[in-house]
Order: sequence, then C-alpha cells, then structure tokens
Amino acid sequence: MREVSFIKQNKEKWLSFENAIFNNDFKDPDELASQYVHLINDLAYAQTYYPKSKVVDYLNQLAAKAYQKIYKTKREDTNRILSFWKTEVPLICYQYRTFIYVAFIIFSTFTFIGAISAANDGEFVRSILGDDYVNQTMVNIEAGDPVAVYKSGSNWGSFIGITVNNLKVGVLSFILGVFGGIGTVYILFQNCIMLGSFQYFFYEKGVFWESVRGIWIHGSMEIFAIVIEAAAGLLLGASILFPGTHSRFTSFKHGAKTGIKILISTFPFTFSAGFLEGFVTRYSNMMPNWLSVGIIIITLGIISFYYLIYPFQVQKRITKTSHI
Repeated sequence: MREVSFIKQNKEKWLSFENAIFNNDFKDPDELASQYVHLINDLAYAQTYYPKSKVVDYLNQLAAKAYQKIYKTKREDTNRILSFWKTEVPLICYQYRTFIYVAFIIFSTFTFIGAISAANDGEFVRSILGDDYVNQTMVNIEAGDPVAVYKSGSNWGSFIGITVNNLKVGVLSFILGVFGGIGTVYILFQNCIMLGSFQYFFYEKGVFWESVRGIWIHGSMEIFAIVIEAAAGLLLGASILFPGTHSRFTSFKHGAKTGIKILISTFPFTFSAGFLEGFVTRYSNMMPNWLSVGIIIITLGIISFYYLIYPFQVQKRITKTSHI
C-alpha cells in the first residue's frame, strides 16, 4: 500500500484516538488497550514499509502517550510513584526529546558566548560575577585553594541554601516558559553566561583543572538539571505557540501538566547536587584526583543515563512488548 493511501485510510482513527488520549476521554481501560493494539500494529506496518516517514514519529509519540494512560489505569498497578520514575517520565522524555536537545544546544551556545566574552574583555567577568566575588576568588587562588568559596558556612546551611536557590531557578525557568519560551531562554542565558565566564576566569588564572575537579563534583547534576528544567519551560512555551489540532487552552493545559512532570523529575538530582556541594565539594582539594574525577563521572553518568539513554530503552521495551 502506498504511504498516502495508508495515511488516508487510518487518519481519522488516529486523530480520534489522539483526541481521546489528549482529553482523557477513555472511560473503559479495556477499550483503550484495544485501540492501543491497533495503533501498535499500524506503527509496526509504518516502520516496515515507510521507515523514514514522519508518520512513524507521529505514531511513536501517540503510542507513548497511550502507554502512559494504560499504565496509569491498569487495575493491578498500585505503585504509582515507582511507575512515575521508572516509566512515565522516561516516556515523556523520549516523546519530547527534541526539547531536551534544543535546551542543550542553547546551553552550549550561551556558555561558549560567556567564555569568548570573558576572553575578549578583561572586565567582563567582573561585570557578571561582581568585584567582591572576583577579588575574593583571586585571593583564594593565591592561597592555593581556588574553590575555597564553597567552604564558607556550615555543611547543612550550605546544603539547604544552595538547594533552595537551585529549586527556585528551576521552577522560575519552567514558569517563565509561559511567555512563549522566551523567559526560559533568558534564565538559561543568565546562568550560561555566568558559567562560561566563570570557567574562563579560572583558565586565565592557570587553575582550570583545580576548578573543574572541585566545582563539577556538584555541578554535573546541578547544571544538567537546569538544562532539563529549561527543556520543560520550552515545552510549555511551545504548547502555547503551536497548539496543533487542539485549542490553545487545551494544548497549554497538556503542556503545563507534562512540563511539571519533567520539572519534578529533576528535584532528586537538585537535592543530590546540593548535598554534594554542602558536604563534599568543600573537601575537593584534599581528595586524590581519581576520587574527585570518579565522583564527577558517576554523577554525570547517572543523570545523563536517566534523561538521554534510559528513555530509549523504555520505549524500545514497550514497543517490543506490544508486538508480542
């Protein structure tokens, strides 16, 4: 069958199913499961005969949405919290992975701009970080402890203060997505310019490695979480700007609900980053290189796996199970 005929033959069925999923219009879980089987069959057919077609991506996304509904309405499934972290969030991240990729591109671009700006303007770092911070850091560098600023205050005080601040940044980044994503981009811009200029400052002073092995002990999870939170904000903005076949308000409600789930998923990583900054980073200069680098690799590996690799594994498992 030609692709055009395949789409024409099934288009109304897909749109009807999508509308029911989107508006939570399935009263009978068995009816939903039955429709889901038909959808998976169509997906398998499209993957076989039209592997490079956009219809494959569309059916993949629709199947992911349907699976989430089935998973939530299965009568025998009582562990809602486990299913949220184990299945629901990864499926959402797979479905909206483009927003995560875009957030990382924006993050990399702005961070690079921050570093280049610091390299070409001797006063740029001071204008971004402030004279007091720069002067104190220079004193710390001369004293042989570039990241001594992270040793100020008590362990618990640092942990709580840093965590609360990072949570505020993440929530604000998401909420400001309501302005078509512009607010989210602005928050990301502020943090990335600071990060780029900050790291270049240490490079210029000849203590780049010392800063990396200290700062990124907590920074791997902290910065990665901020990028994921920005992706949630961009998703919220896109739901308003591009409602598709739904009303703008319905699209916004769906975007807000989905974005909040992504935002909540970052909280454990934000807490972990705060704990590391409050209790571990302050001892980085006492650690052997293998230990500090090991912590960085492990923390970065965990959060990278959860958001960039595990979603594909969950999606693959679901598709495979549905074909059995």
